[in-house]
Amino acid sequence: SPEAGYRTPVCSAALPIGIMFSLRQLSVRVGRSPLGRYPLAAPSIFGRGFASKIVSSADEAVKDIDSGSTLLVGGFGLCGIPENLISALRKKEAGALTVVSNNCGVDDFGLGVLLNNRQIKRMISSYVGENKEFERQYLQGELEVELTPQGTLAERIRAGGAGIPAFYVATGVGTWFADGGFTIKYNADGSAAINSEPREVRTFSSRDYVMEQAITGDFALVKAWKADTKGNLMFRGTANNFNAPMAKAGRVTIAEVEEIVEAGEMDPSEVHVPGIYVQRVVKAHSLEKRIERRTVDSGSSSGEPSKPKNEAAVRRERIIRRAALEFQDGMYCNLGIGIPTMASNHMPPGIHIELQSENGLLGMGPYPKEDQVDADFINAGKETVTTIPGSALFSSDESFAMIRGGHVDLTILGALQVSRTGDLANWVIPGKMVKGPGGAIDLTSSGSRVVVTMEHVAKGGAHKILEDCTLPLTRPQCVDRIITDMAVFDVHKGKKLELVEVASGLTVDEVKAATGCAFDVSPNLKEMGQA
Repeated sequence: SPEAGYRTPVCSAALPIGIMFSLRQLSVRVGRSPLGRYPLAAPSIFGRGFASKIVSSADEAVKDIDSGSTLLVGGFGLCGIPENLISALRKKEAGALTVVSNNCGVDDFGLGVLLNNRQIKRMISSYVGENKEFERQYLQGELEVELTPQGTLAERIRAGGAGIPAFYVATGVGTWFADGGFTIKYNADGSAAINSEPREVRTFSSRDYVMEQAITGDFALVKAWKADTKGNLMFRGTANNFNAPMAKAGRVTIAEVEEIVEAGEMDPSEVHVPGIYVQRVVKAHSLEKRIERRTVDSGSSSGEPSKPKNEAAVRRERIIRRAALEFQDGMYCNLGIGIPTMASNHMPPGIHIELQSENGLLGMGPYPKEDQVDADFINAGKETVTTIPGSALFSSDESFAMIRGGHVDLTILGALQVSRTGDLANWVIPGKMVKGPGGAIDLTSSGSRVVVTMEHVAKGGAHKILEDCTLPLTRPQCVDRIITDMAVFDVHKGKKLELVEVASGLTVDEVKAATGCAFDVSPNLKEMGQA
């Protein structure tokens, strides 16, 4: 009875003895699901009377989001973003919002429209990327920005949904993310108005770990492919990303979906987020599903002679072809944007690897043909991609569990600076350029082999290989090998760099002149290899 506090029972331990006896005597009619793949009990016996979770419009779904709310907003780049809910929030004009999202859309789409409308007070993100307005507002003191390594962000959200208040992780140790001092908000004169606080660091099994606190939100706005009337959600392709963990960490979770079906029409084994986490479901009335970087395989050349490459392109190709020699058969690899990703196009004969993309794809295939382009399938560089036989798709928190757990064998990524001892800096130039840490700090903290690919000197000839990095670190002493257009160095912890390969036509003295620290020369020095 309501007076006794009983709700529809979910386990026999909660039932009075008489009701337990009666249920045991019932002859339950069992049918088949519409898909014909799993047994379906008669709803008149076991169904629960729910108030409908379906709302009529995005405007109705967000009507109680007030100024000052904390929002968790799913998506990665523009893939899997709840674009109709964001548009409704733009019209509502709730302000002073704290928004937790991997990034902030682009200048005129996704969360970028809220940013342009000055509705966001603080962003908690891992990546600024190419959103110029995001970067401008931050550097000019108009926006508070709490940057967090991507895997740590995903885990903080997952922990929040699981009721875990805090946890320890190796990511960020030895950097601003543990030591504090990162500028969250600038004054108009460029001085720091708010700096990040130091975090607790503890040692487990002779390794340091930083404590991170969980994240929850007043509302979670997520995008799914399909939902049923009970709120069960199913994602498609790499549009799972941050949506799954965020759906579980909101006090009120609102799901924008492409299709709504009746309860029982989704195979229970294909549900990615159970309806217990979801309070409202709204069908998207229109979807642009904009693609940030539409990248296609144009096929074979037309037979026309290729255009001559300029000097920069020649240097770039030299790095790419040398990086391809780092692959070993059977490796699981994570490749950064640009040169690292392009190295996979030059795989040596007999070598087969699996590419892991931190937005939720293992077994990344080539760029699609024009008629295969799908906004729900992108890589971590926001480029359109395909899958291959045996690929797997998953959420961002699952992706970084693979990385953090040491299951990725090789990471290749770019750098702004590398020190003699293998310190890496690649995500920020304070006061000038902020791209954000993305997944780089998680990848370089995992214990996997780390190879840096970069041009040997910066524009103007400034050294990029230094005695000590002058820029904020991504991770101290994490780099194992440096590949540039001039040379290949091995990093031996506690010793000098060792020059092991020199590009064709260059001398050791030329490499020394372009390098900002002393190094040893291998007795087995050889010409730089090319795949």
